[in-house]
Parts: sequence; C-alpha cells; structure tokens
Amino acid sequence: MATAYEPVIGLEVHGQLLTRSKMFCGCSTAFGAPPNTQVCPVCLGLPGALPVANGGAIEMAVRAAIALGCTVRGESRFARKNYFYPDLAKGYQISQFELPLNVKGRLDIEVDGVRKVVGITRIHVEEDAAKNLHGVGAGTDTLVDFNRAGVPLIEVVGEPDLRSAAEAEAYLKRLREVLMFVGVNDGNLEEGSFRCDANVSVRPVGAERFGTRVELKNINSFRFVRKAIEHEIARQEAELSAGGKIVQETRTWSEAQARTIAMRSKEEAHDYRYFPDPDLPPLVVTAARIDEIRASVPELPDAMRARWQKDVGVTAYDAQVLSGHPALARFFERAAEALAKASGAQWPDAGIGKRVANFVQGEVLRVVTTEGLVAHVPVTAEALAELCALVDAGTISGKMAKEVFAEMVATGRAAKKIVDARGLAQVSDEGAIAAAVKEALAAAPDHVAKYKAGKTNVFGYFVGQVMKATKGAANPKLVNDVLKRMLDEG
Repeated sequence: MATAYEPVIGLEVHGQLLTRSKMFCGCSTAFGAPPNTQVCPVCLGLPGALPVANGGAIEMAVRAAIALGCTVRGESRFARKNYFYPDLAKGYQISQFELPLNVKGRLDIEVDGVRKVVGITRIHVEEDAAKNLHGVGAGTDTLVDFNRAGVPLIEVVGEPDLRSAAEAEAYLKRLREVLMFVGVNDGNLEEGSFRCDANVSVRPVGAERFGTRVELKNINSFRFVRKAIEHEIARQEAELSAGGKIVQETRTWSEAQARTIAMRSKEEAHDYRYFPDPDLPPLVVTAARIDEIRASVPELPDAMRARWQKDVGVTAYDAQVLSGHPALARFFERAAEALAKASGAQWPDAGIGKRVANFVQGEVLRVVTTEGLVAHVPVTAEALAELCALVDAGTISGKMAKEVFAEMVATGRAAKKIVDARGLAQVSDEGAIAAAVKEALAAAPDHVAKYKAGKTNVFGYFVGQVMKATKGAANPKLVNDVLKRMLDEG
C-alpha cells in the first residue's frame, strides 16, 4: 500500500520598511535610482564605519508586531550573520538572532470558508543585502548595485503550521494586507519590497516528526509561490515513494521549466556563526513607548470588514473589494461619511453605505490606480459625495450620475456645475410628467389594450416613450408611479 504524505510548510517573509533612510546610515531608500548612487561608507562596509540604528524603522517593526499579536521585548540585540556572497560587502549581515525584538504572534487565514490560526515565531529587524545583477555587460558578468544594501527589513518567521499551497498563498496575502494597512510596507512584489522564502517538507500522514525541509527562494508573485510549493510537494512525495531521500537544499522556481531547481545546499543556523554585534548596544524600547505605538495602530482590515458588514450595510463581497487597498478603504469611508453629513443622516447609515459602495465598485474602481500605499483617485471623496447627494435628491438619475462622473474625471469640475451647465437636472414636476405619460398612452392604444388584458410587459415600452419624450430628464421613479396610476385608472 502506497504511503500517504502530508506537506508541512513554513514561510519566512521579508518586508522592506517604509523609511526614507537606511537601517544603519542616512542614505536614501528610494527605489529606482541609478546604481550605486545611494551609498556611503556604512552601507558599503568600509573599514572604520560605524552603524547607528534607525529609530523610525524600529517603531515600524513594533507597529507590525502589535498588529500581528506579538510580544514586543523591552530589550533585544543585533547580531552579525556571517556568510560570503558578493552582495554583502562587510562579509556579514546585521540581523537579530538569540534576542529578537518581537516574538510569538499569530495570523488568521481562511481557505474555502475554513478559518485557521497560523503561528508567528518571531519578527526581527535586519538590513537588506545589495542586489546582484546577472547576465549584464558581455552577457556573463554579474554586477552589484549597493543601493539596496542597508535598507531596513523585518523578517516575519512563520511557524510550520501550513498544510497546503493554498494556505501558504492565503497567509501571504493576509500578511501583506496587514503590513500595508498599518503603513509599514508597500506590498510591492515586483520591486522586491515584499518577498517570501518557503520551507517545504513532507511526512507520512500521522507522523509527528518533520521531514527534511527544502527552502524555496526568490519567488516574486503569489501565483508562483503557490505553483512552486505544489510542485515541490509533488517532487518530494515522488522521491520518497521511489525509495529516495530528500536533500536539505535551497531551490528556486523556474516558470519557464515549470519546476523547482536546485541552487545550493542549505546552511544551518550554526553555519552563520551568529554573535552579538559589538558596534551596536542593546536595543531598548520602553513600555511607555510600546503603549504609544500600540495606540497609533489603525483598525486592521478584518475588523474593518466586520464593522462595515454590521453597521455600514455592505455585503462580505463589497467589504472585501473596498478594503483591497488601504487608501481605497479610506476613500470609501470618507465619501460615505460626507454623504451622510450632507444628507443630515447619522453615520453609520446602512442605506448610504450601500449606495456609495455600489458607485465606488461600479464606477470609481475603473479609474483608480495604485502605487505603493498611494491610490490615485481622480476625484475627491467629498466630490463623490456631492454627486451621490444629487442622485439621492432626485436631481439626476443614477444613469446620469455615471455620465457626470465621467466628466468629473475628465475635467476636474464639480458635479453640480456639470449638471447645471448641461441642463441635466431631472424633471420632477408631476404635472409635466403626467402630460408626457398621457401623450404616450394616447399614441399607442393597442399597447394600452394589451396592458389591460394582462400583458404587463408593455409597461416598459411606455416608460421608454416617456423618457424619450423628456430626453431622458424625467425622474424614473415618478414616471413609473404616474404611468402605473394612469394605466390602472384609465
């Protein structure tokens, strides 16, 4: 009987912190500068250069830890992680090992409607390495850009609690979301500011002991992470089923070959010869400062979605879409609050929330672009609220609102000015609408007879005729009310 195997997966996620300067020097962290222009003796590892810890980076690391339920240590230490590679000028990386800043957190994920708690072992602070550029020059050279060297990182080390590639993908998406909402990471996988290493092993179902793990590195998309883990699980199961052994090594994903490829043997922690960095004193964060940072942590996306569903009148789907980016979530809530204020309603108001949610999803999302933590929306939340207020007041129809919004995007003009300039205000004069309905009924007696005979589908014909006669300006609700009354009475 063939052995059934169970995958065991743990993720190590590196997130670049959104500071303007590097972890241990004053060089800029801006992305995209010409190679080796944002460097100094500290991040180049020149002899005699001394590091000084970036306080802003420490606060961001604490903020992330609080959002993920970690215990923040009042005292921690930086350590030197020693290894040789061209992207590490000093021959070591300043990281944390025995005494990390943050320990014992959790992240809730959901896959196919099943919720699961995934443990977080630690969140420590470290500096990034430089970037190796392969295949440049004559085509075989490797050059090194030190602009990235020293950029502050947090490493979120997850417990080996994941049991499928789908769970790993859900974990990554949820972690990225939390880090973006608390403002410490921009979530940009393409630029490498959010990247993942996956430790994957398999073991016989029911076994307690873990199998030999393989580390998958340098995977820069959620889809590739899932595909790489799925392939690696299948590869390891096939190897063990054939009587082979799994070698502890580092592999990467080749999309072209649709498989993982061996890179090098995997080092153990003792191979890095960690020891406390003698140039950096113990890192002390007072309890009072931790409390201040805790008070500044904004509402997390799960809590926001639950509140919206309970109080704001949106569905679970609406809430998921509207919280897809922190700036978009803030835009939606500001617009809904502004509409409530303009309407004299008490916020939160379920009807207002749902109406704004529908318009944001149907129209606003078409023109939104995002860049890091910034969402570029061509109208303000207050301008959108003014447009929605015109619909609520019956001044324009929902269909007209879409046209007005398109012109607002194109011209930057306010909704009211566009409506006034184009004469788009709805006709809500019941007398004028009644006259148009009367003409439509008189022009089509055969359709009136059909309606009287029970063929009510002709009602839409009459609505269309009235709207045509009023050039689309008639209030649709009033048209329906007057038309039904006159047909039923006539």
